[in-house]
Amino acid sequence: IGGEGQMIVGAIFATWVGLTLTSLPGWLVITLAMLAGFLGGAIWGGIPGVLKAYFRVNEILSTVMMNAIAVQLMNFLLRGPMIDPSQAELASKIPQTARLLEIFRLPRLVPTRLHLGALIAVVLAILVYILLWRTTLGYRIRAVGQNPHASRYAGIKVPRYIVLALLFSGAFAGLAGATQVFGVNYRMITDGSSSGFTGSAGFNGIVAALFGQLHPIWSIPASILFGALLVGANSMQRMVQVPSAFVTALNGLVVVFVVSSEIWRRRRQRRRLAAAGQDEEFPPPRDKEQYPQVDTAT
Repeated sequence: IGGEGQMIVGAIFATWVGLTLTSLPGWLVITLAMLAGFLGGAIWGGIPGVLKAYFRVNEILSTVMMNAIAVQLMNFLLRGPMIDPSQAELASKIPQTARLLEIFRLPRLVPTRLHLGALIAVVLAILVYILLWRTTLGYRIRAVGQNPHASRYAGIKVPRYIVLALLFSGAFAGLAGATQVFGVNYRMITDGSSSGFTGSAGFNGIVAALFGQLHPIWSIPASILFGALLVGANSMQRMVQVPSAFVTALNGLVVVFVVSSEIWRRRRQRRRLAAAGQDEEFPPPRDKEQYPQVDTAT
């Protein structure tokens, strides 16, 4: 749930690098900005991780609160210390930073808005798959996520891997915020809400992940699908008279269907386990002819 706030904080860190280190070469500033966004998101994701692991604070509540804090932090910085100097003297004071230099912008992959950040996202998804399914660290993270109690009995240090999981997820969200600044907007700008900067990408990412069965590789086509729907929503409304709210409703339906199917699957699994346990508790009677009684008196 905390993807929105982590994107915002990662974008703040990256934007500060882009506006401060203007004397460095472009490739170096871009690299440092991506690392800064990665670090900012990791910090913002690690806080709920520590609260969850060591203080048993519900991660949904803590990340929602961290989202609200990140939004207010962004509003403060973009209306004060980081505001565009050209806006500071105007009465409107649009909450935005100065524009990044052209040499600091992520290169385009094709002559559209598709930039290097899309390729970075695909590469990271593949690396996450390798990490989670091909390494001991990933196996332990998945084990803790599926059953922390069994993992604890198996000797896995559960708090450590809870924090690591939220650190990684926050870092990737922060990197997404950095690419949003350096590849799309070329500045931080908002209307006062999180969606004003992120476009609700943090929440839409949850929908894409659910549609991709929470698998890094399958999340790639799912993200492309929902990204195309979101970008084309306004065009659909103009060209074929399909309301743009249809895409928002579709996102909600995906969550409902995925969660419902998971509940149905778990119920079937519980019934199957209950039936198996009943069969073991009350085994069928033996055939006396097949298993003759032994005369113990002899």
